Amino acid sequence: MAILPLRTKTRGPATPDNSEMDIIDETLYYFKANVFFRTYEIKSEGDRLLIYITLYISECLKKLAKCTNKNQGLQEMHSLAISKFDIPGDPGFILNSVYGKPANAQEGEFLRDYLKQLRQECGIRVAEKVFSTEDGKPSKWWLCFSKKKFMDKSLSGPGM
Repeated sequence: MAILPLRTKTRGPATPDNSEMDIIDETLYYFKANVFFRTYEIKSEGDRLLIYITLYISECLKKLAKCTNKNQGLQEMHSLAISKFDIPGDPGFILNSVYGKPANAQEGEFLRDYLKQLRQECGIRVAEKVFSTEDGKPSKWWLCFSKKKFMDKSLSGPGM
């Protein structure tokens, strides 16, 4: 999985990115179109990260669908980001067939820290988009995608 720079204020191993658009912005920009794909051709390591972020945004939208305001949404996003999650190579990771497992424990910890930072920043940005309406209520134009499954997969287990 590619370790790309992020525009973030969240602490973690990702190098800072000062450009207009990082991988999270790109994924959010293409999310509404990509979520309808049943398959996705992987051309680079960046595509693997884009797949992971797209699946994570779907999880975020499921949580945000139950929130009534932005503060509650941000709290849900933070708790989702820091909750225990599987990384490539773990038995519960849904995309083990697409991702290689880390070479050693140190690389695995680095990947977990990077994904945690990515999840925190992504959750903040998704909440900003969903609650960007004038009345402060969640945007139905984002939440309508909460039931869609990208590539017929979900990062959470069945029934969650």
